[in-house]
Amino acid sequence: MSGAAGCRGGGGERGPRWRRPWKLLALGLLSASSVLAAAPGAGAMSKEEKRRLGNQVLEMFDHAYSNYMDHAYPADELMPLTCRGRVRGQEPSRGDVDDALGKFSLTLIDTLDTLVVLNKTKEFEEAVKKVIKDVNLDNDIVVSVFETNIRVLGGLLGGHSVAIMLKDKGEYMQWYNGELLHMAKELGYKLLPAFNTTSGLPYPRVNLKFGVRHPEARTGTETDTCTACAGTLILEFAALSRFTGTSIFEEYARKALDFIWEKRQRSSNLVGVTINIHTGDWVRKDSGVGAGIDSYYEYLLKAYVLLGDDSFLERFNTHYDAIMKYISQPPLLLDVHIHKPMLNARTWMDSLLAFFPGLQVLKGDIRPAIETHEMLYQVIKKHNFLPEATGDPYYLEVGKTLIENLNKYARVPCGFAAMKDVRTGSHEDRMDSFFLAEMFKYLYLLFADKEDMIFDIEDYIFTTEAHLLPLWLSTTNQTISKKNTTTEYTELDDSNFDWTCPNTQILFPNDPMFAQSIREPLKNVVDKSCPRSISRAEESLGTGPKPPLRARDFMASNPEHLEILKKMGVSLIHLKDGRVQLVQHAVQAASSLDAEDGLRFMQEMIELSSQQQKEQQLPPRAVQIVSHPFFGRVVLTAGPAQFGMDLSKHKSGTRGFVATIKPYNGCSEITNPEAVKEKIALMQRGQCMFAEKARNIQKAGAIGGIVIDDNEGSSSDTAPLFQMAGDGKNTDDITIPMLFLFNKEGNIILDAIREYEAVEVLLSDKAKDRDLEMENMDQKLSENDSHKQNSEEASSASQDVGAVSEEPEEGESSDVSDLDSLPPAQADTDSVSTSDQDSSIPGPGEAGAPEPACTQGDEQPQEQQTETESDSKVNWDNKVQPMESILADWNEDIEAFEMMEKDEL
Repeated sequence: MSGAAGCRGGGGERGPRWRRPWKLLALGLLSASSVLAAAPGAGAMSKEEKRRLGNQVLEMFDHAYSNYMDHAYPADELMPLTCRGRVRGQEPSRGDVDDALGKFSLTLIDTLDTLVVLNKTKEFEEAVKKVIKDVNLDNDIVVSVFETNIRVLGGLLGGHSVAIMLKDKGEYMQWYNGELLHMAKELGYKLLPAFNTTSGLPYPRVNLKFGVRHPEARTGTETDTCTACAGTLILEFAALSRFTGTSIFEEYARKALDFIWEKRQRSSNLVGVTINIHTGDWVRKDSGVGAGIDSYYEYLLKAYVLLGDDSFLERFNTHYDAIMKYISQPPLLLDVHIHKPMLNARTWMDSLLAFFPGLQVLKGDIRPAIETHEMLYQVIKKHNFLPEATGDPYYLEVGKTLIENLNKYARVPCGFAAMKDVRTGSHEDRMDSFFLAEMFKYLYLLFADKEDMIFDIEDYIFTTEAHLLPLWLSTTNQTISKKNTTTEYTELDDSNFDWTCPNTQILFPNDPMFAQSIREPLKNVVDKSCPRSISRAEESLGTGPKPPLRARDFMASNPEHLEILKKMGVSLIHLKDGRVQLVQHAVQAASSLDAEDGLRFMQEMIELSSQQQKEQQLPPRAVQIVSHPFFGRVVLTAGPAQFGMDLSKHKSGTRGFVATIKPYNGCSEITNPEAVKEKIALMQRGQCMFAEKARNIQKAGAIGGIVIDDNEGSSSDTAPLFQMAGDGKNTDDITIPMLFLFNKEGNIILDAIREYEAVEVLLSDKAKDRDLEMENMDQKLSENDSHKQNSEEASSASQDVGAVSEEPEEGESSDVSDLDSLPPAQADTDSVSTSDQDSSIPGPGEAGAPEPACTQGDEQPQEQQTETESDSKVNWDNKVQPMESILADWNEDIEAFEMMEKDEL
């Protein structure tokens, strides 16, 4: 039974961008393994191959888990690039993301039941003892109610579930006496103060020690939460009540679900993304199945499975009927407005909705599940990160590719690093707890046979964090009345609902090509232009698929275009500076259908404006460490320079060993040119212009330069992309590439120099495939004669590597302002009116931006690339398979939608 995470950020906002690729991988559509069985004649994967892949998953898990335990525990998370633990308050704040950290050894708790699924029972027993002995839940720290529930409470309950199972079997955990359950109950009581609202919806955050609205709590002033945040509690809270016999937890979770159900939009039966926890008003009125809502639907259906209450199934079916009517636009799932569900709220999909095909399989709606999953697969198979799925051989091959790509692009020496930007392949210094809680669990189960398991997985349901809760809880401590409250305020047509799953033993033998026939028409859906629906007016008149006026085609000087705008209730205003501005008044439209077309046009115009602003900024670049023992595994996000070599036009990039320069600030003639020649120079930011640094190192013979921020603790994790500007003069004389690293990323290279001395990097626009041949050769050499090899490498390398700790020489001017700290100029743009829809648009004759793609990143233009001179490492560079962009910067789209939403529908 599938698991998928909900609102990955406090206060109702969507989870951060870095997380999506991994979440999309961990779909966990395990219930489908018995549904989409291998069709007769299909090329089934051999048992030996499945066993090999299962063992590979175990090795990958060991790599991640052992590095967490060796380098991070008892911290909440591992930072795999710097090989240390992330302790809240000791690292730069990441905003809402840090609300998951409570100084309670998060990763270990989240991983407990994964150890048992992977047959690591001895390790599980040791881990439980560590949790009981070391973990403190009474910390003065503010945490997310949602994240703490699904990760920590769910982790403790999942650990307890498998602990009592092992104890019953008689070999392991004979000493166990419910200690994890006692901790879960303690945590449950610490979360209860969050429910102290008139609505019953919980506050998004709670202080583990002081609760909410307490003078020392530092929380309790919030007004909004996401639907998934408030609606993803029932499984864990009800399980806690059923395990302990204390009904209060289940009662509070049910009250929150009841309130959300009552506040649904009655005509569409849809719910919004964000709700006011005090008034119940919808703060964000867009609805979909992705971020902010996803696990609310998941928990309605699973609550019926676990608790046996028909009202949860009736609610799910009611919502599902609305989803298939309004949101499902095969093969897409697009957000709509809850009050006007025929109007799309956005033209792209976020990756958290990738859980939905699994939920459809659990419901038994197979055809749309295959359609949507295939579309998602086609989107991301171009970008190296793929979803795993079911027992169908087709999906086993998908899972196999997923394993290969995780090892290829995410694996680093100290664990697995989150992908920061797929445009560059750069990493972020984080390995979240859910990677061990979900990813390896689902991957192992994908390839495991029943005899590989030490217990029957079908006896459990997966929570959204993939924790295991036993199905026998449905008949234990039923302290909650099963009164059917749903039908008190809605009439349900049972004929619309499927109350049983289809019998796949009949389905597939009758049509062996069933799944393939559904997938086949979608094979090229991503490579073609995104499907474009006809306007509502044309649809009602039956005039066919004649496209309406698009924002990219609009010209303010065209009288016909102006007449179309007037019909849609859109007026044009000429500004004094020569620009034009659009304002829509829906009540002035010729009809409600024209008003909808006008709103769609305004949304496109906002996206067009955002895209044009975005194109004025250079994209990030990559610094990839390619020498021993990294071999391309560590990729750092780098800021570009507005001068020097354009790495986007050089396929192979610039590769070389790094060397620090003297003086370290690079603001005068380099005094150690022999150490810098034919190398990539490292220097510190400050005391002169970037272009001056570039000229000095170029004169010394450097083939490239990396400027490291002198602001201690700065990081690309928390700071916006930095572009190095020129000096206002002609910079055509600078021909080498220059990149900027924040302090934290720069220290990763400096630390590597301290440990390995000879460090080679690649400067490029995108990360390249790591050098597998050299990596394997190095591993063999290390096994045969590691000590001798290391000493020889150190001896030969020490002669030409500069000192790391070199500072600017004494006597240099220190009162010069930090001229290179100036940010790049920002485009002059209009803001959107608070009362009307308005947007700056291109003037007559100006080219518009490309049409926004239905899935962000699919339609990005390819940058022209030219070959540079060949170098001695051409074999490594020839393995390049550039990763295209799947995730562009979503912030502009989110902000544009929020501004558009201010015009009440």
